[in-house]
Amino acid sequence: MPTSASADLELMRASLLLESDPAAAAAAASDILAGSPEHGAASLLLATACRKLGDPASAVRVLESLLQARSDAPFLQLELARAYVAAQRNSEALAAFRRATDLAPRLAEGWLGLAAQLHAAGEEAAGDRAYARYLRLSPLPAELNEPIVALRSNRPQAAAALLRQHLQQRPHDVLALRLLADAATMLEDDVEAERRLQECLALAPGYAAARYDLARLLAGYQRIPEMLPHIERLLASDGGNLDYLTLKAQGLRYVGKSTEAMELMEQIVARHPGEEQAWLVYGDLLREGGTQAAAIAAYRRALELRPGSGLAFTSLANLKTFRFDSGDLTTLQQQLALPATSAEDRIRLEFALGKGLEDVGDFAGSFEHYERGNRLKRATLSYDPQVMTAEVQRSREFYGPSFFAERAGWGSQRADPIFIIGVPRCGSTLLEQMLASHSQVEGTRELLDLPAVAFGLIAAVPAPKPTTFSERLGALGREETEALAASYLERVQEKRLLGKPRFVDKLLGNWCYVGLIHLLFPRASIIDARRHPLACGLSCYQQLFDRGQKFTYDLGELGRFYRDYASLMEHFDMTLPGRVHRVYYERLVADPEGEVRRLLDYCGLPYEEQCLRFYQSGRIVHTLSSEQVRQPIYTERVDHWRHYEQWLEPLRKPLDILLPLYPRP
Repeated sequence: MPTSASADLELMRASLLLESDPAAAAAAASDILAGSPEHGAASLLLATACRKLGDPASAVRVLESLLQARSDAPFLQLELARAYVAAQRNSEALAAFRRATDLAPRLAEGWLGLAAQLHAAGEEAAGDRAYARYLRLSPLPAELNEPIVALRSNRPQAAAALLRQHLQQRPHDVLALRLLADAATMLEDDVEAERRLQECLALAPGYAAARYDLARLLAGYQRIPEMLPHIERLLASDGGNLDYLTLKAQGLRYVGKSTEAMELMEQIVARHPGEEQAWLVYGDLLREGGTQAAAIAAYRRALELRPGSGLAFTSLANLKTFRFDSGDLTTLQQQLALPATSAEDRIRLEFALGKGLEDVGDFAGSFEHYERGNRLKRATLSYDPQVMTAEVQRSREFYGPSFFAERAGWGSQRADPIFIIGVPRCGSTLLEQMLASHSQVEGTRELLDLPAVAFGLIAAVPAPKPTTFSERLGALGREETEALAASYLERVQEKRLLGKPRFVDKLLGNWCYVGLIHLLFPRASIIDARRHPLACGLSCYQQLFDRGQKFTYDLGELGRFYRDYASLMEHFDMTLPGRVHRVYYERLVADPEGEVRRLLDYCGLPYEEQCLRFYQSGRIVHTLSSEQVRQPIYTERVDHWRHYEQWLEPLRKPLDILLPLYPRP
């Protein structure tokens, strides 16, 4: 009979074989038990080896025998639960995992197994709570430290490279998958981010942080019916979570349930009066609903909670009719002087101070802070202006007269959509509000459905077939074109809440898709909202956008983008004369009735006086110009850009050819 010391030594050697050679480990454990039948650790090793060898019944027999004497041993309960899982004795596995976690509440692997069994049993909320417990107890893997530091240092490309290398060795590491999704989001590759998050949740459906990230991503793309079930699942296991509740409220407002969203936010701020985020979201809903005084009070409350809140200051600045007082300007300057101010807050505070100094007529100081904010923001972005220039050139070459002549009569004959296109800050919200005041027209929002249809053209084609958008579009037949048009109308139907015959799609970036719009909807209206290039460019430069619009943070790149846009519009003016109706902002504010009559005539709509009383509309306005379109037209801003003219040479230079051609009111 071997001594206890020699048996323990043999056991240690056998344990080292468990992963690489479970059969050898089982043989060694059996040898130890032959000499020491009561050796509990050898029995546990034998049971584990049997499970790994595909013999869970033997594992169960050994473990049940051991537990008769040691029923309070959590590791034995854990291994028995695993053996039950392997034997497909699921209800017994669930009970064993429960016993293991009851005996050892900090046993991470027990909570992981319990979560899997609860999910398999359809108990989603309980499974999600168990998985959350597992994550809290699991240490952060040391090999992920470097990519995490890269992400925190705003180096998403470096982080992504490290994470992909890690995932080659551990493809089921859900934390690495989520971090890779974070990197993709920072690089604005939302397709990759969504793919990685879906992979993550397929492996770990209880991973709440990944589910929340996916919900936010879907909300950003207005895919609210897909987003809400994720939020409801998260709330089922953590009903008081502020992040989940506020995202739900934001989702509800997107689908027209503004009253329900407002009621929810009122409950949230009542329950969480000390939470900055709650007051900011509440303020946004109040702003969109036209309750400006209450919105200001909500943003002010957020500033009381955190005086350096960049989001609160930019939210106030985005109320374009709001003016900062001297105390606000002092606070902004003080916060910017603090070394501890975060990079994100600093960018927002610079833009807000630029707006504050602009309002008091200090244009030199104002531009200095706008310039600083834009420089800081541009440093965080990956953007190559040549990509857009090249894309515009390809479109000019692709959409020739013969392309449309060969496809005459294709697409849908419905005239429901009214597309407003252009560059941000061009006066498009004013146009939309005027049209939405017409009895036959519904205003929606900046819909992402047309780009989704365009992207779907490429995504649906497996390599090595043509994968560029132009090649794919050129390969479509008549029936496929009609199906695409029907797909777009089906997608937007849920956003058409009033049932009116016409609706406005005001995603300005659709100027890139004018050719696609005409192909799909030859009878739809396309309105190019145009504003003086320097006025429009400066207004973009003065605006910190939530996301996208990467071209707006450098004056030279801004001018180049405007030039590319004007170039493509000029091409369609020549290729499809009269197809696009252009509305110049300066003419609209100088002669609103005349311009509105011409606009409605182009859209095939009768003139209605209420289109000029757009500011009396009670509709929700989601864009940054929500407050400006709730008052009558004013002309003070038409030449406001001239206060900054001496600093606009980088913007002017790419626009030299365009500026002399821009019509006067």
